[in-house]
Amino acid sequence: MMGDRNYRQTITDALKHISSDVAPKIDPEDKKTIHLYEVVRCLRRSYYDRTDPQESRTNKSFNTLIGPLLQKTPYGSKDREFSLGEIKLKGQVDMIVDDIVFIFKTADEELQDPYASDILYLNACLWIYDKVEGIIVYLNKKGGEFSFSLVRGQNMFEETIRRVRVFSDLLSEKKVPILEPSPECTTCQYYEKCFIKKKVGSTLSLQRLIGSSEK
Repeated sequence: MMGDRNYRQTITDALKHISSDVAPKIDPEDKKTIHLYEVVRCLRRSYYDRTDPQESRTNKSFNTLIGPLLQKTPYGSKDREFSLGEIKLKGQVDMIVDDIVFIFKTADEELQDPYASDILYLNACLWIYDKVEGIIVYLNKKGGEFSFSLVRGQNMFEETIRRVRVFSDLLSEKKVPILEPSPECTTCQYYEKCFIKKKVGSTLSLQRLIGSSEK
């Protein structure tokens, strides 16, 4: 805080404005155009983002900005469509260098394996862009980077296509997708829509519970 101006709020507002400006523009009424990132994560979350959107609980401004910024470099790419009959699947990678596809993500710590959603995303992009090999690059808060390579797989892409068709049908029929529990649920803005959140009036004692069961 400097004087009477809240500069932190000014910065936050600026990041939100940039994030909303670079975010993929989705027409909620267009049930036949599906964005790849919608189907590699929880379908229920993507469904609510279209039908009853709420602001995310977590600040992922850097993660949402890094891709669009890299896409504007000389190696950056344009989004592409993959036709699935009457359904269009849209995806975009961050860079393509020497026929190798790159996507960049952030991670709090070094990972032993890439996130499953990132693997699905990259693999689908390899088919959309008609490339064979891709790399996921993770950046951490300390400025370090680590990466994983991937050769495209058909079975994995077929599963992604299945999810695209399911999601499109659910949107058309106005049916909420099934639960897909994951560690991300606790930070999801739609948590209360999926799980009952009720605080117990008194603290439960494990010792008391064990004692009562022995009587």
